[in-house]
Amino acid sequence: MPNKDGHRRYGSVRKLPSGRYQVRHLAPDGTMRPGDQTFARKTEAERYLTLIEAQMARREWIDPNRGKIRLQDYAERWITERPNLRPRTVHLYRWTLGKHITPHLGGVPLNRIDTPMVREWRSRLLADGVSLTMAAKAYRLLRAILMTAVKEDELIRINPCRVVGADQENAAERPVLTVPQIFALAERMPDRFRALILVTTFGCLRWGEAVALQRQDVDLVAGTVRVRQAFVEHRGTGLILGPPKSRAGVRTIALPKAALPMLKQHVSSHVGEAPEAFVFTGENGRNLWRGNFNKLVKWPEAVAAVGVPGLHFHDLRHTGNTLASRAPGASLRDIMARMGHDSPRAALIYQHANREADQGIADAIDKAVKAARRKPSKRRVKRATEGGGPATEAR
Repeated sequence: MPNKDGHRRYGSVRKLPSGRYQVRHLAPDGTMRPGDQTFARKTEAERYLTLIEAQMARREWIDPNRGKIRLQDYAERWITERPNLRPRTVHLYRWTLGKHITPHLGGVPLNRIDTPMVREWRSRLLADGVSLTMAAKAYRLLRAILMTAVKEDELIRINPCRVVGADQENAAERPVLTVPQIFALAERMPDRFRALILVTTFGCLRWGEAVALQRQDVDLVAGTVRVRQAFVEHRGTGLILGPPKSRAGVRTIALPKAALPMLKQHVSSHVGEAPEAFVFTGENGRNLWRGNFNKLVKWPEAVAAVGVPGLHFHDLRHTGNTLASRAPGASLRDIMARMGHDSPRAALIYQHANREADQGIADAIDKAVKAARRKPSKRRVKRATEGGGPATEAR
C-alpha cells in the first residue's frame, strides 16, 4: 500500500474506535496480522510498522501469538523436557519455581515479561526476606527457562533477565580447616566415622560420593578411591544410587599416605567382605542419610571443639579442594579433574592423563600433613628451654 510520498508501505495503520492506532502487517505465511499493541499517536504506530518490516527482512520477527503461553505452563514443560536432570535437581527446580517464581510471574505470558518486571520481582523477593543466595538461584533458574524460550523455541526475541548482579550470591567465605584441625575433627567422631572425615576431605568428595563408596572402590595398596556412583536423597522416594553429579565426577583419586592407616583400620573393622559392601554405613549397617548425620555424630559440638563452629560437612570438600589447589605444579586441569568438575572442554578428555599429576597432589598433601603433625626435636626443645623461651609442641 503506497503512502503519501508514493513509497510502498509494508502494512497499514488504522485508527480504532477508541482513538488509538493499530498496525496491520504481512506475516511470513502471507496473511495480514494485526499488531500486538496499540499506540496513542499515528507516528508511533508507523515507526512500529517500520520496525516490524526490518525484523522481517532480517528474519528476526517472531509471531506474538507464540509467546502468549504463561510462564508457569512453559516452565513446567521446561523442567519435564530437560534431558539428563537428576531427580534431586528436578525436585529443587520445581520447589524453587513454586516457591519463588510462579506466585509472582506464573500467570504472565512470556512475551509480556520485561526487564523492569524481572527487577521488580527480584526486589520483592528480597523485601519479603528471601536470602540473597536464594534470590540468585531463583533468578538463574528463570533466566535459563527464558533463554530456552529465546534460543530453542523462538517464542520471544530477547531474554528479559538482564538485571546486573542478580545472579550473584555473594555468599560468605566458607571456612577452611588446617591439617591439625582435620585430624582433630576425625578423632572426635565415633570410631566408624573417623575415616569418613579423612577420605571426604583429602579426596575432595561430595557427601553423596563418599557414602556411595564400596569395598571394590577402595585400593589400599595403591592408596586410591574410585568414584563411580553417588547417593541422592529424595523426599518420598528415599536414597537413589546413580552416577556422580557430572561426567567428570567419575574419577580415581589418590589419597595422602597419612590418611591410609585410619582407612585401613576402618575397612578391616567396619566393612563387609563382599565387593559391593558399602564402606561407610551406620551402626545397623544401613546407608547414611545426610540429614541424620549431624545428630548421629554430635557434629555441632565436634566442630566447635576444634575451633570452627558453624562448619558444614560440605566444607570438608572445600578444604580438600583448597589443599589440592595449593599443591606445587598442579595445573587448573589437574585440580578440576580431582574435584570432579566439568570444564568447557570436558574434563573427561584429560582425566585419564592426570593420574601422575593426581598422585603428585596426594604426595604434596601428605608432606603438608607430616609437616603439620611433626613434633619438635629434642634439640629444638632444649634450645628453646636454654634460651629462656617456652618449649612448645606442634599441634
